[in-house]
Amino acid sequence: MSDNNPILSGSAQSIAAYQDAIEQSSQAVIDWLKQPEMYQGKTVDQLRERIQLNFTSEGLGNQAAIARAVEYFLKDSLLVHHAQCVAHLHCPSLVISQAAEVLINATNQSMDSWDQSPSATIIEIKLIEWLREQVGYHGGDAGVFTSGGTQSNLMGLMLARDAFFARQGHSVQQHGLTGDLSKIKVFCSESAHFSVQKNMALMGLGYRSVTQVKTDAFSRMDLSDLKAKLAQAKANGEQVMAIVATAGTTDAGAIDPLVEITTLAAQENIWVHVDAAWGGALLLSEKYRHYLNGLECADSVTLDFHKQFFQTISCGAFLLKDARHYELMRYQAAYLNSDFDEEQGVPNLVSKSLQTTRRFDALKLWMGLEALGKKQYAEIIDNGVTLSQQVAEYVSAQPHLELVMQPQLASVLFRFRPESGDSAFVALLNQRIGDVLLASGSANVGVTEADGVTCLKMTLLNPTVCLDDVIVLLTSVKETAETLLNAEYR
Repeated sequence: MSDNNPILSGSAQSIAAYQDAIEQSSQAVIDWLKQPEMYQGKTVDQLRERIQLNFTSEGLGNQAAIARAVEYFLKDSLLVHHAQCVAHLHCPSLVISQAAEVLINATNQSMDSWDQSPSATIIEIKLIEWLREQVGYHGGDAGVFTSGGTQSNLMGLMLARDAFFARQGHSVQQHGLTGDLSKIKVFCSESAHFSVQKNMALMGLGYRSVTQVKTDAFSRMDLSDLKAKLAQAKANGEQVMAIVATAGTTDAGAIDPLVEITTLAAQENIWVHVDAAWGGALLLSEKYRHYLNGLECADSVTLDFHKQFFQTISCGAFLLKDARHYELMRYQAAYLNSDFDEEQGVPNLVSKSLQTTRRFDALKLWMGLEALGKKQYAEIIDNGVTLSQQVAEYVSAQPHLELVMQPQLASVLFRFRPESGDSAFVALLNQRIGDVLLASGSANVGVTEADGVTCLKMTLLNPTVCLDDVIVLLTSVKETAETLLNAEYR
């Protein structure tokens, strides 16, 4: 009977149904975790054919619905904790993060108003205060948890835009965009995240507003080109709304020269937003924290915790240096953040967020920090950076492999080099290596480009992976390449 109770509540029947559902799901996860294969290897067409919806008038009941989810979703999911799953910034999660999800989901708090999430609101505020301290900001709680880097970057660019217009005596919030919008520019590096262009389009300024600055041999923003393009913009009568610096580019893990960029921007009165969605993990590092020097001078910062903080998706944050800029997006609704509440000091976080209804994802970071402590957290973050350096040294010593770029964070860009073949042949070969490995279910290696060179990418976030595990993967790359070459020349 408990199987048919649909609503989570305090009744005995509901609690029994909850326990049954959680036990069945947990056991299925345990069985899945023990799978030796990284992926069952089904293609897009096979999955499209295999997965069929089954919505009946009477319903299947909890037990059957869970069983179908296990069969059609869980069994065909990637094992992101697998040692050979290294294609993306897609981390295995902390056990404590899984426990946090149970609490988050069961309580179903909404972070828009204090009366929907009383303790959760205070915990998030205190975490924002702590994160600001780690960055080097002054005291305060100007910031909010977000769904991830794209949303945080949107907040940084939106407030940069509105502050830009406010300095000219115009309120975008009240009156919308005005003037010759083609003269407004945002600068970022050629290796910056695509969300810069995406968000500028969403904000009505379009892709044309984004000026890409050249990068150096390590995919970092080139300061000489930045200065030249700033001078050219001024000569063209253009105005630079913001500079987006990156602390951890998606492929190379490059960190732009933050000290120099923020110093230059301060001289020109230009907002600096730092996308530290990946590299922000070094805030806890014992070995590499200095890579982020200058972050404290940025006007706003993006952080992600579902990357090298090892939290479940989704979990990110946006930090704002000067709290007064939050006034540029404030909107009051009597049913959420009334004047009365503000006068009484009631914290309603909807004023700080682009979202209204919002999950209590901050709980995962809080529980992670308390469970692991700063020292252990630092060790597992540093592990990936150190391992990537070891892997790069190994790759450089292999005659059939070529290191495309020295690693900076926890990623290694490399490619297989056959004894003969032009650049197009080598590019296609490496693309096919990645495709074959995923199709076999044995490994997931990224395929990307660095300075026009098609290469393979290992993103080494998993703190349980060691050099020997990576050597197994590199051996698979070599064997796959040889099989493809033999087929090519047969």
